[in-house]
Amino acid sequence: MRLLVIEDDQEMAETVAVGLRQAGMAVDVALDGPAGLERALACDYDVIVLDRDLPGMHGDEVCGKLVAARCRSRVLMLTAAAQTADLVDGLRRGADDYLGKPFDFAELVARIGALFRRAQPAIPPALRHGDLVVDTARRSAWRAGRPLDLSPKEFGVLEVLLAAEGRAVPAEELLDRVWDENADPFTAAVKITVSRLRGKLGDPPMIDTIARSGYRIGERT
Repeated sequence: MRLLVIEDDQEMAETVAVGLRQAGMAVDVALDGPAGLERALACDYDVIVLDRDLPGMHGDEVCGKLVAARCRSRVLMLTAAAQTADLVDGLRRGADDYLGKPFDFAELVARIGALFRRAQPAIPPALRHGDLVVDTARRSAWRAGRPLDLSPKEFGVLEVLLAAEGRAVPAEELLDRVWDENADPFTAAVKITVSRLRGKLGDPPMIDTIARSGYRIGERT
């Protein structure tokens, strides 16, 4: 899951980003409205955490421009406003959910997870292939009833490959979906992560390498 956090309080933005990364998400950060809008339109984020009171461009305007551009990212708006009318206005402008400040971090993670499961195309709460089961909500995986001890990046790669339903996923797409903007595009991180994931999945092997196309679990029917 890849997220964009648009929040002008740098300390808060970085704290939220660190916490979300520890929860297994790839997170980019923007500190004002124009920068956030530019990043949101340039990258296919699953969820955008958008502060309402932003410098340069108000969060409501950012949200409206994302809707006008037919951005498919889900938007969770953060707001200190206590008035119901303000909250309703944000939702009318295209936000998918809102969370008042201050907020409980566990609730933030839960709301992001709920929005992610509503993303287009929809990712089901459970992904299966043969004896492999992945619970996307609880971020857990089993093979033949055996729990798999996966790192956040390994889980992310597995989730993307299973959601592709037999389509070969290029390494560049995995890097974009599972890692954040700090990832080196020339890194071997994807290759190394796939290799470790193969080892943890065990036999018979599940991940195929498709020449010049990427990686695949199963064949598209």
